[in-house]
Amino acid sequence: MRSCIAAALVTAAAGAVPAKALTPAEFQDMAARIFLPVVEAHDIPGLAVGLTIDGEEYYFTHGEAVRATHAPVMAETIFELGSVSKLFNVTLAALAERRGLLSLGDSVSRHRPALKGSAFDRITLVNLATHTTGGLPLQVPETVADDGDGLTAYLRAFTPNGDPNATRSYSNVSIGLLGQITAERFAMPYAQAAQSVLFEGLGLSSTFVFVPDDAADRYAFGYAKDGDRPVRVNPGVLDAEAYGVKSTVRDMTRFLEANLGTIDLPEDVSAALAETRTGRFRTQYYVQDLVWEQYPWPVDLQRLKDGNSSAMALKPQPVERLEPPLSPASDGVFLNKTGGTGGFGSYVALVPGRRIGVTVLANRNYPNEARAEATRRLIEAVEAASRP
Repeated sequence: MRSCIAAALVTAAAGAVPAKALTPAEFQDMAARIFLPVVEAHDIPGLAVGLTIDGEEYYFTHGEAVRATHAPVMAETIFELGSVSKLFNVTLAALAERRGLLSLGDSVSRHRPALKGSAFDRITLVNLATHTTGGLPLQVPETVADDGDGLTAYLRAFTPNGDPNATRSYSNVSIGLLGQITAERFAMPYAQAAQSVLFEGLGLSSTFVFVPDDAADRYAFGYAKDGDRPVRVNPGVLDAEAYGVKSTVRDMTRFLEANLGTIDLPEDVSAALAETRTGRFRTQYYVQDLVWEQYPWPVDLQRLKDGNSSAMALKPQPVERLEPPLSPASDGVFLNKTGGTGGFGSYVALVPGRRIGVTVLANRNYPNEARAEATRRLIEAVEAASRP
């Protein structure tokens, strides 16, 4: 287990009393106190927690990446991210916009001529990135056998159940279609575009759509909810775009640092990341950014749980379109995203005003509410420990 501690202390203003640096031992104690009861309650084989605060990194790992071999979880263990993968999808789309390859305000049919004359003349790329399509389903229907002609035929026949800008329906189909369109603008398959344009551009050396052979020994097994059966994600239509990324707690912590602006990046990449944190629609519980879900900070625990409940993923929700969109906030907000596959559960959160980011990766899919509550408790503990 490694912890990276920078020497510099950050002051809020000239003459202010500097914040107290969190020690590695303090972080280990608070992470264990908060997350080990969650591990026990949900029989989680292995867990990795990453914290970044003011550019300083801390890691807590526990348990086994593979139960059969007792391989321990490390900061370099590769986990399936599930829907946290969508954050990379929209970042790539925002980067394509910065490079003049598309506009997020474009209609879908502008980039998919086969959909001209369909509902996608009125559905934009922003709608795809915010789940506001008028009712595209959570999963690709089983009747759609491929992501080419089969998917196109399904989309041509799609009829929204109302104004796309008035209803949010969480959907792998919408985000998957966005990823396809973006990759086409980069003139390469999605997995290749994500790897060569985005992951490498962000310095994420252990983040993949397809885990290479030389990293296979670091790829954890997930465990099904019904016991100790080891599982990994199955191939499917739009899987790479919607839920197919695998990564480590170390890489995901760097991704959060990229969003917090605590590492140096090319200007267009930083601008693309900021675009993903722009508020587009207001739901009952949070503002919907491009995949990110934005709450006020401090955030009420019940509100956070409700916003991360299964109902928000499974049922249509009314939304209010924000015009103009809310600029990325530097203070007073909390952003999060959950993800999961059959055997993995992930969670990432940002508090930009405190320059705090938290990653939680597990090889068991356990309730979103438990992830959100534990992470909120960790952030509060970190803030309390860092006060002068």
